[in-house]
Amino acid sequence: MIAAPLRSPTSPTEDKKLPYNLTGKGYGKDGVKLFHVTRDGAYHSVQEFDIKVHIKLSGNKEYTEGENSEIVDSDALRNIICVLGKKQGIEGPEKFALLVARKALEQYAHIVEVSLNVETYPWRRISQDKTKPDGSTTNYQHNHAFMFTSTAQRYCEVIVRRQDAKPTVISGFKGLRLLKTTKSTFLHFIEDEYTTTPQLHDRMLSTIAEGAWEYSDFENVDFTKDWESVTDTVVKTFGGDPIDGTVSTSTQRTSYLSIKQVLDDLPHVAVMSLTLPNRHYVHFDMKPFQKLVPGENNEIFIPLDKPYGIVYTQLSRKDLKSHY
Repeated sequence: MIAAPLRSPTSPTEDKKLPYNLTGKGYGKDGVKLFHVTRDGAYHSVQEFDIKVHIKLSGNKEYTEGENSEIVDSDALRNIICVLGKKQGIEGPEKFALLVARKALEQYAHIVEVSLNVETYPWRRISQDKTKPDGSTTNYQHNHAFMFTSTAQRYCEVIVRRQDAKPTVISGFKGLRLLKTTKSTFLHFIEDEYTTTPQLHDRMLSTIAEGAWEYSDFENVDFTKDWESVTDTVVKTFGGDPIDGTVSTSTQRTSYLSIKQVLDDLPHVAVMSLTLPNRHYVHFDMKPFQKLVPGENNEIFIPLDKPYGIVYTQLSRKDLKSHY
């Protein structure tokens, strides 16, 4: 589940010759791989993207008549991405996606909509300690060596329509794996003849979080700073105080509090959604092995991949119309 764009989709195209309308169309290029290196002397920075770029044209004759004179070849869309990356540089996925979308609209007057999905690969600069002559150590960030770290994957979705005053910009993350070994309860839910889950006064809580948020205003936004702020909020809400933690009464409550804090902190975010699947860890049954390891088992667990519960939540500001 991701944050749904706030704007209405384009109206269906009526075909008077046929008993149905063309209510969905578009094409483009998926899996466009792009690796960009910024070289500032000996200090280099890298970004790697997996990009989907899709367009919609004003006409339909490539569908209804098999006439291709208005088709923009999808390789041209890929080439725009690469040329703009070289010419303009890349500040970040959201701004680069907006740049590409606006260029496509400028280049081809019969394109009415451009949408991009950009997934960012998590390269992080390698750091290491170096010992000084006096015996002290200092941590150095490497100038040109990087490590692939999959803590969470950043992505964005950008939709630019020719007739709209503002583009739609959605930022998000996925694959954020979180776990805590206590301070999670699950109590007072319905119990009937179908219930097998016991009332849980203390359990392990684990999830692989995915979140997305849509901007009402983004002209002066630092997208990278916002992305770090949102993911940090989700992590801190999940874990709570580093010493005492915080009790989660349900995954639903944890999800709600996370999004509420994001909207409190970032007034230029209009709507956010968060998906938290429950990745279960169950106690291994030690009863057959009491002679070897007597007593209760609260140390050995078996991870269960499937099936799993899933909770999704979306909060939207009540005054959304005022943003447009």
